[in-house]
Amino acid sequence: MNGQNNALTIGWTGILNTDPPKTYISVRPERHSYEMIKQSREFTINLMPSRYAKAVDFCGVKSGKDTNKFKECGLHYEKGVKNGCPMVSESPLTLECKITDEVELGTHTMFIADIVSCNVEEEILSSSGKLRLDKADLLAYCHGEYFKLGEKLGSFGFSVMKPKTMRKKGIKR
Repeated sequence: MNGQNNALTIGWTGILNTDPPKTYISVRPERHSYEMIKQSREFTINLMPSRYAKAVDFCGVKSGKDTNKFKECGLHYEKGVKNGCPMVSESPLTLECKITDEVELGTHTMFIADIVSCNVEEEILSSSGKLRLDKADLLAYCHGEYFKLGEKLGSFGFSVMKPKTMRKKGIKR
């Protein structure tokens, strides 16, 4: 909005659909970024490594109205490839999103969006191009607490796999 960039920590987001790829974020209308998102009809989702937990928390508790969060946290950004919204340079995976729908939910507005671009660091891709989030050292937020993600517990269908197949796929029983 008016050339201003802002970083916003979102606790409520997820993937909604595969084809077409869709996601959402839920934002309180009183948040500084709310009007930016509503007017531009675009946003990015930047998944952050756990070592940036303090910066992520700072971006969630300080307002961009009177604070340059990128500068304060030592974060960097570049314009999105497709939508022009800021992508946090330190993020190994950024989703660029274009809003298709809004749902007023009470305390929050849910912005439903098409994922128009997925920007991934090569270090978290396998040689076959598979996304390896276990190599991204990602941060997760749940019920007011931050967690470091990492250990693979299984993959789709592992609960019914034969032990030999599980060993082959590197899944522990």
